[in-house]
Amino acid sequence: MRNFNLVIIVLLSASVFTGCALKNMIKLAAQQDLQVDPNPLELHGGKVDFNMSAVLPPKMLPSGKVYTIKNFYQYGDKEIEVGEIEFKADDFPNASATTSRKSADFSMNYSEEMTPGKLVVQGTATDPRNGKSATTPSKLEVAIGIITTSNAVKDNYLSAFMGHGYNDQEELIPTKVNFFFPQGSSVLTSSINTDGESNRDKQRNLSAFIAEKNVTRTVTITGTHSPEGIETINSRLSEDRAGRIEDYYRRQMRRYDYAGAADSIKFIIKPVVQDWRSLRTALASFDGISGQAKAQMTGIIDGSGSFEDKEKQLRKVDGYEKVFDELYPSLRTAQTEILTVKEKKSPAQIAVLSKQITSGEVSSDTLSNEELMYSAILTPSLDEKVAIYTAATKKSGSAAAHNNLAATYLKMAMSDADNRAKLVQDAITQLEIAANKDKTPKVSANMASAYMMQRDYSNAAIAVAEAENGAGNDLKSKLYGIRGVLEIKAGDYDKAQATLSGASNNDITNFNRGLASLLGKKFGDADDYFENVKDSSVGADAAYYRAVAAARSNNATDVISNLKDAISKDASLKDKALGDLEFTNFADAVGQAVR
Repeated sequence: MRNFNLVIIVLLSASVFTGCALKNMIKLAAQQDLQVDPNPLELHGGKVDFNMSAVLPPKMLPSGKVYTIKNFYQYGDKEIEVGEIEFKADDFPNASATTSRKSADFSMNYSEEMTPGKLVVQGTATDPRNGKSATTPSKLEVAIGIITTSNAVKDNYLSAFMGHGYNDQEELIPTKVNFFFPQGSSVLTSSINTDGESNRDKQRNLSAFIAEKNVTRTVTITGTHSPEGIETINSRLSEDRAGRIEDYYRRQMRRYDYAGAADSIKFIIKPVVQDWRSLRTALASFDGISGQAKAQMTGIIDGSGSFEDKEKQLRKVDGYEKVFDELYPSLRTAQTEILTVKEKKSPAQIAVLSKQITSGEVSSDTLSNEELMYSAILTPSLDEKVAIYTAATKKSGSAAAHNNLAATYLKMAMSDADNRAKLVQDAITQLEIAANKDKTPKVSANMASAYMMQRDYSNAAIAVAEAENGAGNDLKSKLYGIRGVLEIKAGDYDKAQATLSGASNNDITNFNRGLASLLGKKFGDADDYFENVKDSSVGADAAYYRAVAAARSNNATDVISNLKDAISKDASLKDKALGDLEFTNFADAVGQAVR
């Protein structure tokens, strides 16, 4: 009985000792040093990461005991646990005489409802041997709220239209007629039919062509001669042959009363004298002589000596007579090329017909696919563009028609927040059709913009990468504007700065450049970029974040001046500044700015 009582006394004594030890640990917890970095907390890449270091005073970790610091983030009526730091006495053998130090990194996903809020901790002392514990009576606040400056990034959208395929510039149509002449003559003999059609028929056709009074820009006539000796007697033979056709053309214009229109036609006369190129070309495809004879003739043509000497040497080659009879007549020409203006509908006519097509008044065949697509750029109305591109998708079903319909939906979504969700989904539907037909960089670029509007940033990044592969410089610079935004949202500020340096220059890009520099701790660069933002819809925000850059640079004077500038452009920024944790250490400066 005595031994049993002794055991009870020992157990009670141990229990009392444990209880006293745990209570003492909780009491000493009031002296613990807790540091949070950063403080206030900061949002980067959709997460709030922070480090907590804890220093416990001497004698707070008795042998065999454990002290745990649990982190909680409180906002509204909610509280989430964010991890813990655990001190085991066994890991700190000198805890009775020295402080015990430990730190750890923590992370929590962010949602907008988490601001305002605060980070709190609660300590628990435990004896693992018997499971008993004691907890600090209340939770201790260690950090206030979250700085959300990274959320200020401005989404960058684009709408990339594919070409309509219609040439709205003047187009010239070439008409070619070759007249042939007798040996050594510039007389236009009607019966000659060297190429299978007589000069008489060519004159008749040319006369009919001139009679149509096509709008003509130039008439180029190239006169040539064959290289036999008699041809060289008249050095003006080539020019005379060309001139003969010019005379004929002008007579026909007078006949059909061209009046002043004739003066606008430019005649270009090109006499070709003692030139071997035509004969060399004709020989290459001529099968009337042996290969050896052909090689001999080519060697003479390409060799040294005067035109007359070469002509004399050619006469001595076997097969010369056949070349003279069959090839030389085709070299006695006046090659005529007439450039006339292609007849087209005027932009006004195309616009009217396009409206009639979209309203169902006329068939879509009234315009070509290219003309219908072109008509969309003739109207500033996005609703009319939608109607035109919808008609084009039904008419041709081309990737360009579906892409451009989607691009129009995206343009509408940029300025219509109320209907944005539907417009973006409509755009994605059209882009998926376009991609199945022809997944061009512009289709992928529009898909990236659509995903951005849906806040689907992972798919937006994939689409940007696909679009950049093969994109032209102009489109690529616009894509850099989107990619830079995605990199800021991901918290990769150095990469964002590099990307945005190649982006198209505009107010949104300059603002995002400034924000990437600010978040990357390059405050001077940030100030310069924000200053380059023009007085536009983002001008007030640019001035506001110049004030933030000044605060991070510990420049109270610039905090005041920039906040005043921002508030003068947007009065609502006054309340924002008063509650912004960026200005925690500049309460007086903010007070002066908002007065």
